[in-house]
Amino acid sequence: MTPAIPVLFVLPQHVLMLDLAGPAEVLRVASQLDAAQAGQAPPRFTLRYAGPAAQVHSSIGLPLNDIAPLPATLAAGTIIVLVGAGGTADTQLRGAIDATCEAIAAWLRPLMATGQHRLLCVCAGALIAARAGLLDGRRCTTHHALCASLQQMAPRATVLENRLYVADGAICTSAGITAGIDMMLHVLAELSSSRVACAVARAMVVYMRRAGADPQLSAWTTGRNHLHPGLHRVQDAIAADPPRAWGADDMARLACSSTRHLSRLFLDYTNGSPLDHVHQLRLALAREMIMQSPLDLERVAQQSGFGSARQLRRIWRRYYPGAPSDARRAGQS
Repeated sequence: MTPAIPVLFVLPQHVLMLDLAGPAEVLRVASQLDAAQAGQAPPRFTLRYAGPAAQVHSSIGLPLNDIAPLPATLAAGTIIVLVGAGGTADTQLRGAIDATCEAIAAWLRPLMATGQHRLLCVCAGALIAARAGLLDGRRCTTHHALCASLQQMAPRATVLENRLYVADGAICTSAGITAGIDMMLHVLAELSSSRVACAVARAMVVYMRRAGADPQLSAWTTGRNHLHPGLHRVQDAIAADPPRAWGADDMARLACSSTRHLSRLFLDYTNGSPLDHVHQLRLALAREMIMQSPLDLERVAQQSGFGSARQLRRIWRRYYPGAPSDARRAGQS
């Protein structure tokens, strides 16, 4: 079994609970998925929580006790998650927030200098990274109300507004609050696959989203921004086994509907037909094999559900520009 990935959530005083709970829940759900749900063996995560203070009062008034002290060392490959602190008019509380953020920044600076860890900043967590000088020369974002402050704290950074999250090397920053979930789903997709991230998003009843300037959604997540359980059952089954010979009657049985009604559901919710969906997932699977394996096109076609390389090329041209050989060159570059 692949070792669990260590994740350390770092908590300042007056921590925003959704900044903490949302991304942590993504990893918890991922760790509990089985291969059938995710389409592959999902990664496992070990979650720990630390901070400068043993007791933290959250933004909603709920106290968090027995917070571990900031560790002197971390295992290589640890994902560090900086959680944001809520705003307050209380000057004494503001002082406590500043003190813990400064302590976190001082602790973080030498750890990130080792080049062994990945840093995720949720919402105002980016301001802590800025205090540590970690955003200089990088693209980043934060809550829309804090972008100007972030630019002042990190004048050599490129602060991007209207972005859900921004990944730049080993550092990823997110916009306000719930965008931390989007960022963690993105990281999960990188560590495993879009299929795994999509399964987690469905379990959490959230959408798989990308910021407007980010790459388009993959076929594994396109057409999933709906809450129709019957259609999700069909899409889940196809995603788990794209090469299968998917007949209209088989899919309609899964949706507990007629074939005609299923076609209407696909058109309403995905702007396509059931066959379009099958083709797109088979092409996504074929594209992964073309870019990541040495298999020849005939073998790729057979293993992704197409009758031949000729059929694969023909269907490919309907949905993608260029030819399958272009994808192989892109994967080798």
